[in-house]
Amino acid sequence: MVFVVVGCLLIALKWAEFGPVAAWSWWLVLAPFGLAMLWWWYADASGWTKRREMDRMEDRKTQRRRNSMERLGLKFSRSDKSSRRAEKFLAARQREIDKVEGKRADQRERNRESLLGSRFDSKQDTGPDKPKT
Repeated sequence: MVFVVVGCLLIALKWAEFGPVAAWSWWLVLAPFGLAMLWWWYADASGWTKRREMDRMEDRKTQRRRNSMERLGLKFSRSDKSSRRAEKFLAARQREIDKVEGKRADQRERNRESLLGSRFDSKQDTGPDKPKT
């Protein structure tokens, strides 16, 4: 597209006989159109334009699915492997965290019970100043 715009500008400048373009030959002025044709031929032959078109269609399809799921009130989830792998990793990580926190809570409870069980009751104290009954 850039080649076509440049070619149109050069034709307008040549026709208006403006600046140095007025002295250029017509072959040089029309060269951007030839370059545009070569570019389009290459893009079609290499499949570059088709891939871009397919990518755009895939993006539109994904967006349409996402919008439909949101309108239905459902969470949109991609079906690619990387997102499933990430979800599995996060779930496993959360299980590890819960396991460690459970062990810590058990240890704190044991320490608390041990501390409460080892305290002296002041009424039962039979120290040297108090007589035994």
